[in-house]
Amino acid sequence: MNDESQKDTFEEFEEDVTEYIGKDEHSKSLALPQQMMPRRMYVLPVTNRPFFPAQVQPIMVNQDPWQETLKRVSETDHKVLGVCYVGEHDGEQGIPDSESLESVGCAVRVHHAQNEEGKVQFIAQGLQRFRIVQWLRRKPPYLVEVEYPTEPEEDADELKAYTLAIISSIKELLRTNPLYGEEVKQYLSRFGPDDSSPLADFGASMTSAPGAELQDVLNTVPLLRRMEKVLLLMRKEQEVARLQSEISEEVNAKVQKHQREFFLKEQLKVIQRELGMAKDDKTADIERFEARMAELNPPEQVTERFADEVQKLQVLEQGSPEYGVTRNYLDWLTQVPWGIHSEDHFDLPEARRILDRDHDGLDDVKSRIIEFLAEGSYKGEVSGSILLLVGPPGVGKTSIGRSVADALGREFYRFSVGGMRDEAEIKGHRRTYIGAMPGKFVQALKDSKVSNPVIMLDEIDKIGASYQGDPASALLETLDPEQNREFLDHYLDVRMDLSKVLFVCTANQLDTIPRPLLDRMDVIRLSGYIAEEKLAIAKHHLLPRLLKRAGLLKKQLNITDAALKQVIDGYAREAGVRNLEKLLHKVIRKGIVKLLDNPDTPIKVGVADLPAYLGQPVFRKEKSLKGTGVVTGLAWTAMGGATLSIEASRIHSSQRGFKLTGQLGDVMRESAEIAYSYVSSNLKRFKADPAFFDKSFVHLHVPEGATPKDGPSAGVTMATALLSIARKEAPQQNIAMTGELTLTGQVLPVGGIREKVIAARRQKINNLILPEANRGDYEELPDYLKEGLTVNFAKHYSDVFQVCFGNKPRKGSSVH
Repeated sequence: MNDESQKDTFEEFEEDVTEYIGKDEHSKSLALPQQMMPRRMYVLPVTNRPFFPAQVQPIMVNQDPWQETLKRVSETDHKVLGVCYVGEHDGEQGIPDSESLESVGCAVRVHHAQNEEGKVQFIAQGLQRFRIVQWLRRKPPYLVEVEYPTEPEEDADELKAYTLAIISSIKELLRTNPLYGEEVKQYLSRFGPDDSSPLADFGASMTSAPGAELQDVLNTVPLLRRMEKVLLLMRKEQEVARLQSEISEEVNAKVQKHQREFFLKEQLKVIQRELGMAKDDKTADIERFEARMAELNPPEQVTERFADEVQKLQVLEQGSPEYGVTRNYLDWLTQVPWGIHSEDHFDLPEARRILDRDHDGLDDVKSRIIEFLAEGSYKGEVSGSILLLVGPPGVGKTSIGRSVADALGREFYRFSVGGMRDEAEIKGHRRTYIGAMPGKFVQALKDSKVSNPVIMLDEIDKIGASYQGDPASALLETLDPEQNREFLDHYLDVRMDLSKVLFVCTANQLDTIPRPLLDRMDVIRLSGYIAEEKLAIAKHHLLPRLLKRAGLLKKQLNITDAALKQVIDGYAREAGVRNLEKLLHKVIRKGIVKLLDNPDTPIKVGVADLPAYLGQPVFRKEKSLKGTGVVTGLAWTAMGGATLSIEASRIHSSQRGFKLTGQLGDVMRESAEIAYSYVSSNLKRFKADPAFFDKSFVHLHVPEGATPKDGPSAGVTMATALLSIARKEAPQQNIAMTGELTLTGQVLPVGGIREKVIAARRQKINNLILPEANRGDYEELPDYLKEGLTVNFAKHYSDVFQVCFGNKPRKGSSVH
């Protein structure tokens, strides 16, 4: 049989079935309602909750695909439709599969079907339970063969008791939720209060139980079991209704209390105003602002602006948005300490004591600050100065700024400009913007309550720029002593005198600070600490502070000096002391754990105990790399000074070539090429084979290849390494050098001499080669840094050659 004939046969069968279920078999004789129910009917799925026989309520479904189902039902005489619950199905997921429909549903009579905006709505009158016996069509419109289960006989007394219990529960629900009243009226219009089966179904339909629990009630045919389940659901509903009622009463009580308080307060305000005992909010605000301004000594333009704004505030309504803007402006204007200055203390011995109390080492920095204070003492004021403290992290830049404030007896205010991208944070927002605020400097004056505090700008080398402006450029007017006498904040819009403020800035490096801003600053360098200084800082500052923070006494936990030295040498060799503080904190934490186990046993931490507290040392005693082609250089980084071993090696002699490795920057690569060219053209002068590089492939490597390196100061070091392999002779041991090399052999000056000297001392290297032009930088170093060092100053590379290889180069001009 082909597909077309199959289709015709199915349609003929469906028409026969439709005609059959539309006939009223019992219309010729009197019959009970359950005997007139059709055995075959169309089925409609519902998703929210099952439909019960005792219900009458509207149902709305999509026209597509259920329009056809309702049309066919309307063509029958009985207008009966089966409604089955579909659990776990979203109406937007498409047509539910026939397998997902529950087998027990409710037969309903369809009334008043209407189409509206893609939906079909009709009134469903619940009639009777049915159970699906057989599916006749599994695609919409669904067609099934059904049976109507018969309720077994039950004990009359038990039924009466359950009936009364359900009626009582319905009355309780009516008291808590009057909305159920209409449903009860509809029910009583169809059934009597003693009809137990519909009463049980009606009770279940009144609850807000989940669909699965309601379907369980619909599935239960025996009446007593069904009534038990319904009573349980109604008890839960009563509990929910009771809780909801209690919550509503509590909320209403609170609202009534607040309303009562509000009305009483308003009445009190009116009574007080009538008696002259109190003023309204506007008058109180104006009087408060005027009282604040009376205690200040503002310039004339501020006084005029204040009077104008007060007059504006008087005519504005309190509900007006402009009222809030003007009030906030007056609040800020009267909190700036106009004309209020703290008195400076110019006691230089006391200042020296405070600096020594707060910091060990840094003698040159302390002397520079004392000189700065002495100058202020001589002229009677400290103004027109911007100090810039530059150094690696953890060397105490921020704490020095606080010590300067203590020494001067001034208020201290600190904020970080690192990552700042909006110039409005410096100069404020204009009042036309919502949420406008003054800039950081107005806030600093407000918080410090004086016009001459010490303001610290941390991380000024990390200030940013964006489409919102350039904060670094905005700082020019703020910090320049020639301009900040009339600093203009966009929010206040009146001139302010910031010339009495002492600005202290901090940075890790100078390269990223804009040059116009840097030119206005007095630079003080903090280069880091040697091991002896770190030991003193740990003993006098870090350890006592950490013990106090942990609530310990020194006798409870003691770290020996030898252990502190080992921590410094083996675990914390960086320029600052921040990591050293973290490591000591770790030792104290682990010590506290032991103290909790044995409170009466003091903890003593020696060198041998450190691996148990901190693990194996990160740094071990380094043996200076020795041999032909190996030379130690001195480098500067943002973290302080460092030693840099440079290795050169001849790979093969089949062809000329030169290879560089070690993640070198462009400037350092150029320095290596200059060193290669200079040494290649002067081999004869330096007593090496003139043809060595003509037949040599040379590899120059700077170890720690994962660390980026750049700069010209390794020029003489790389030249020495190349010359060493050409001469097949190792340079003098325990020597380190720095200097930029030119093609003619000139040794040019480099920066970071202090940091490089500290790095050499840290590695126990006491023989240095520095450029002659840096002699003055070396001479300015404190004596404790120069002690025990042998320093050779070089103008030309021949001076370096003489120190490294112990003899003089041959005379004669270079070969280029």
